[in-house]
Amino acid sequence: MKQREYYFDNAKFILIFFVVFGHLLRTFIEENEVIYSLYKVIYTFHMPAFILVSGFFAKSFRKKGYVIKVAKKLIVPYLVFQTIYSFFYYFLYHKPQITIDPLDPHWSLWFLISLFFWNIMLYGVARFHWKYSLTITLMAALFIGFFDSISNYLSLSRTFVFFPLFLLGYYLKKEHFYHLLNGKLRMAAGVIFLLVLVGFYLFPNLDYEWLLGSKPYAEMGVDSFTAMFTRLGVYGLSIIMMACFFALVPTKRYFFTNLGRNSLYVYLLHGFFIRLFRVSEVKNYFSDVESFLLLAVISLSLTLVLSSKTITSFAQPLIELKVSNTKELIMKLLWYVRFYRTKRWNH
Repeated sequence: MKQREYYFDNAKFILIFFVVFGHLLRTFIEENEVIYSLYKVIYTFHMPAFILVSGFFAKSFRKKGYVIKVAKKLIVPYLVFQTIYSFFYYFLYHKPQITIDPLDPHWSLWFLISLFFWNIMLYGVARFHWKYSLTITLMAALFIGFFDSISNYLSLSRTFVFFPLFLLGYYLKKEHFYHLLNGKLRMAAGVIFLLVLVGFYLFPNLDYEWLLGSKPYAEMGVDSFTAMFTRLGVYGLSIIMMACFFALVPTKRYFFTNLGRNSLYVYLLHGFFIRLFRVSEVKNYFSDVESFLLLAVISLSLTLVLSSKTITSFAQPLIELKVSNTKELIMKLLWYVRFYRTKRWNH
């Protein structure tokens, strides 16, 4: 791997860490204003940046077999985990029946189906000049909020709202990212992050749901044309925060760099731990800012574990429907069986 490519793997690992961290913080946003402000800061950039990077790596969409490849990578695991989550929620929340609806994505699975749609939509808009295609998609994203029927169904709301960011990533080149990597911009980025955090704390009026892009304007209590300007302001803030984030991403190789390529594994698997955490008594031990710092450590640990070679080798059949190294997987299974038997024997 060339050194300049470490940058994007580092970015993906850091972003997936913020995904996990943000989902853990969600449990406490009603209880602590600092946590609520931090939560909104994270949501201004972490998924927008993931979407931007996804668009950046979609430049080969015109290659033969691209659609089939993307469908296997996204739709197949989406259907698998949509089914798994249906059973998981049935037992976790003691629901009266198991409901499997492939058209209504569970929780974080929206990203997979939206990402598939974004790749398909490139065939229609990428033929135009970037100015026209970005303008068209931006206008569609602003007006889509007036349609009350477009929400979580097939993740249509998020698909339209975030598509301009995906398209922007498609048009960007590596040079655009590397222009951000200078000392002055990095210092400014850190200051901007701090200012936005303070701003959210002092002026907490912006509802975090504006950052999710999942609901029509009416559900957020605004159905006038001023809602479009609010959404436009959110776009502007997200672009600034993404630029700040990418300015701070390290370019060298670290112990976590290669794990950035396993971000999809973390994204699909961490939800089980988050949901268990939210219904458990463990969350009651987090009550002040100092203890919330421990959540960052837990998030990092969970990200490292779920992106590790051991976990990905076990989860690969579910996520990619293949086994890269069958022999290695069998040896690991045998090792765990022997370890379990030895432990039982000793007890």
